Amino acid sequence: MTPIYKAKQYPTDKPVVFGGKRLFEKLCKNHLAGKVREGLKKQWKEQRQGTLISVGSKSDKENRLMRFEDLNGQLHLRITIGNREFIYAKVLREPSNSKDKWLTFMAMLLGSWQTQSYFPYTVELKLRDGEVYGSVSFELPTPKVRYTKENGVIAIDTNASPIHLAIAEVSKTGELLSYQTINLHHLLGLSQNSKDHQEWILAHQIVDLAIQKGKAIAVENLKKLRKGKRGDGKAELRKRLHQWNAKKLLQKLKRAAMLKGVEVIEVNPAYTSIIGMLKYAPQLNIDKDIAGAYVIGRRALGFKEDMPENYERLLKDKTYLEFALKRYEDREKELTELIEKEGNQYKRNALESELRNVENARKLLANFIQSLQSEPSSCEGAYGRNPERGKGSKASSVAWLVLKVALLFPILGKVLSRDLSPLKPVLVEGVWDRVRKRLVPLEAGGASR
Repeated sequence: MTPIYKAKQYPTDKPVVFGGKRLFEKLCKNHLAGKVREGLKKQWKEQRQGTLISVGSKSDKENRLMRFEDLNGQLHLRITIGNREFIYAKVLREPSNSKDKWLTFMAMLLGSWQTQSYFPYTVELKLRDGEVYGSVSFELPTPKVRYTKENGVIAIDTNASPIHLAIAEVSKTGELLSYQTINLHHLLGLSQNSKDHQEWILAHQIVDLAIQKGKAIAVENLKKLRKGKRGDGKAELRKRLHQWNAKKLLQKLKRAAMLKGVEVIEVNPAYTSIIGMLKYAPQLNIDKDIAGAYVIGRRALGFKEDMPENYERLLKDKTYLEFALKRYEDREKELTELIEKEGNQYKRNALESELRNVENARKLLANFIQSLQSEPSSCEGAYGRNPERGKGSKASSVAWLVLKVALLFPILGKVLSRDLSPLKPVLVEGVWDRVRKRLVPLEAGGASR
């Protein structure tokens, strides 16, 4: 089978030497002897006899003699060795980059298992230095994109603490229609092979959801996903990021969507979390991660995020901003004292990480208050000295950052909180002044405690 198949691939009228002409010519030289000759002989024999090719067809469920199968949640190659006798070889293959065709092959393979609509592929095994290497050849499909953002999007936000996906269905007019979260913590204990297999299944499930809803998929731009850094006081988070790579899942999702004709829109994830947590989480009573996914979906559809009126008023309230600044100054002193007393290095790293965040927040607020003082008669301070900057994304991003530090710790008592409902009175009623006077958090509905 192998010589005939290879001969058809390379038609020629010249003589053929199986095992390689160059190796054969070296072996014919009389001066070679000992280990050098034996090594060349072994290499030539492997190339001559150590290749096995099985050509697939649709009627044979992709490939009769060598077929990929799921065995206990891991990808294996089933190799026929006799009359209904098989051996199973575990497949160890990692995609080298986002354009690796192995991603496409795996997406097609899992899709064929789900639909029982098989496609042919050819498997070639080669013996080299006592190790068996395999390669797969298949025809790349060119499906037409049928599901676009014209009907809205299914937006995906990846999160590492805890590890899960936030999914938001967004209408073409920008409304939140439905949402859900998918916990991924079970992936952490799996081998890389099993993890890849489960991620492929999940990718197909999300694509099938988009098809069911008739919508495109919106995801974060793969090149702009954040990574943890050593010494940031977040060792547990970095460990989870090392065990689970969001980029790999999104690569699989993009490839599965391509094969099923679903449009995938990548957006810059910058400030989507901040806008989601401050604007939509308290307004719609949803989790901050769902709110972040909602903003990703709206951004994919081309919507701009205006700042709510009461938030704009807060950014011009110099008295409240000075109160918020004082809160950060007090916390900075408190953390400095705690660090001096802390003997545990890991706890010290966490405190130092929080101190850096508090220092940055204090500096941001101080600079912002100074800009208000320089422009007391207008709201231009929220966007810098130049009023034209207020129309740009950079200026609005600065305003959202200031709003975040002015709200979260001064009102919620935390730099980051999962429950954003106490912000609703500020968003809807503009009652932040109660916080400044009483120095206590607000309950949802506007009542103080």
